[in-house]
Amino acid sequence: MSVLDLLDGPLEDEGGESVQGYDTSQVCLNGHVINDCAASSPDFNSPHCSKCGEQTITACPKCKSAIRGTYHSPSVVAYTIESSAPAFCHHCGAGYPWTESRLSAAGEYLRELDRLSENEKGIVSRSLDDLVRDTPNTAVAALRFKQMLTKVGSVAADGLKSILVDIMVESAKGQIWPT
Repeated sequence: MSVLDLLDGPLEDEGGESVQGYDTSQVCLNGHVINDCAASSPDFNSPHCSKCGEQTITACPKCKSAIRGTYHSPSVVAYTIESSAPAFCHHCGAGYPWTESRLSAAGEYLRELDRLSENEKGIVSRSLDDLVRDTPNTAVAALRFKQMLTKVGSVAADGLKSILVDIMVESAKGQIWPT
């Protein structure tokens, strides 16, 4: 398999003409981006994450589609400081492992909070999926989540933020933690 086979759209055609397309991103199972140009710059790839030691992947575990990385365009030079891992596969819609593990961790964290009733924990737990997906229910889920945060105190709120902030959609983040 060549580098161009790993790209979601080749960087150059057979005649050497530059074309646009997505590179492949290499991400660890905890969601740390290792290399967002894994196909075109494989020398920066690593089998394990230097931040957490977890194994890295370049394709969706469910459908095997390449994880989208940097978008290459022939007339644009882009410099990225740090990119974030996508939450869901662009091809099959499945949550990547880091999305699923963060949702699971947030659910576990909620179950440990003693300032919430079991009913409140259930309502907020069921709202978590809408915080990481841009849906019509995202605003409702963000409101529920924000109201719950006022009850649990700042330490618990900070803990939940650290678990979810990397996978939460921007509209929910803005509603819950306005800047």
